[in-house]
Amino acid sequence: MVSEIVMVEYRELKRFMKEGFIALGVPKDDAEVCSTVLIESDLRGIESHGIGRFKMYVDRIRDGIQLPVTRQTIIKETANTAVIDGGHGMGHVIAYRAMQLAIDKAKESNIGMVAVRNSSHFGITGFYPAMAVNSGMVGLAFSNARPSVAPTFGVDPVIGTNPISFGAPADDKYPFLLDIATSITQRGKIEVYAREGKDTPPGVTIDREGRDCTDSQRLLKDLVDGKAALLPLGGAGEDLAGYKGYGLGVMIEILCASLCGGSFGKALSGFEGEKKVHHKLGHFFVAINIESFVPLDVFKKTTGAILREIRSSTRAPSQDRIYIAGEKEFEMVETRKKQGIPINKPLQIIMKDLIKGLNLGEFNFPF
Repeated sequence: MVSEIVMVEYRELKRFMKEGFIALGVPKDDAEVCSTVLIESDLRGIESHGIGRFKMYVDRIRDGIQLPVTRQTIIKETANTAVIDGGHGMGHVIAYRAMQLAIDKAKESNIGMVAVRNSSHFGITGFYPAMAVNSGMVGLAFSNARPSVAPTFGVDPVIGTNPISFGAPADDKYPFLLDIATSITQRGKIEVYAREGKDTPPGVTIDREGRDCTDSQRLLKDLVDGKAALLPLGGAGEDLAGYKGYGLGVMIEILCASLCGGSFGKALSGFEGEKKVHHKLGHFFVAINIESFVPLDVFKKTTGAILREIRSSTRAPSQDRIYIAGEKEFEMVETRKKQGIPINKPLQIIMKDLIKGLNLGEFNFPF
């Protein structure tokens, strides 16, 4: 059954999230960062990481496993690098500051690399390389995550969805912006399916007996209980090269844990026995100053030519268009800024409860 959907103006939705964060004790400037990252996800059409995730942050702050005031510390620093301890604060704020530090270092020393430990969920990974792109640089961002993915030939959820994002400017309408998990899907997408009363597509999860799982509500519980796992890019086994997604996931675990002396795997679950604890996530950010290789306009022209050549190649039968990474999302931003953000009935109920529970003011919502 299709949920009743209403459209909410994106600036009003962002204001709701910002005021909600402030009510939870997040400083005003930090609440601006957090709400900006979340609304960007909704604008891009990534519904698993925007307003749909807001209650998760509310619950974690209330449970004391994510701190509203972010007190991060630089543990080690060179001209090109830094290691940051996020102090279990707001992941969006930690990541924003870390990416900006990488950009600042790249401006001075051609490349900047910042590793982070003891952070928390930071929203869409693609937000942070886009910061570098807006500064005329190439940007990369990685993060480990609570264990939910099984390795090739395994069934235990021991690796995170461990996203990777890469952004580069071009003389095209939009930059190139790749933002992917190293699993076929992520937990947030299953949460969306569950809210909409839909099954999870077959072939993306595995249970303890190696069987497929599609019941979204049950999957959310089984993933927490370790009775099911997501599958890496390529799926189970080697027939469709699932070892590639598995290998990328482990690579990101090393970048986000080994380089900063951080936590990994099961230590990121958010539990010690039955007790809820900090998630202790790790991130890794890179900014590359293009001008240290070639003039920026030359880089953008070449990159744009690459994108146009791909886009103009022969389409498969019945296909109208070939897309470049990030293109659909950037077009969605333009659409949703005009039409608003779709909010389904279950999410409307959650939002109304949060307005009451956080003692917020009035909002211009059509529900």
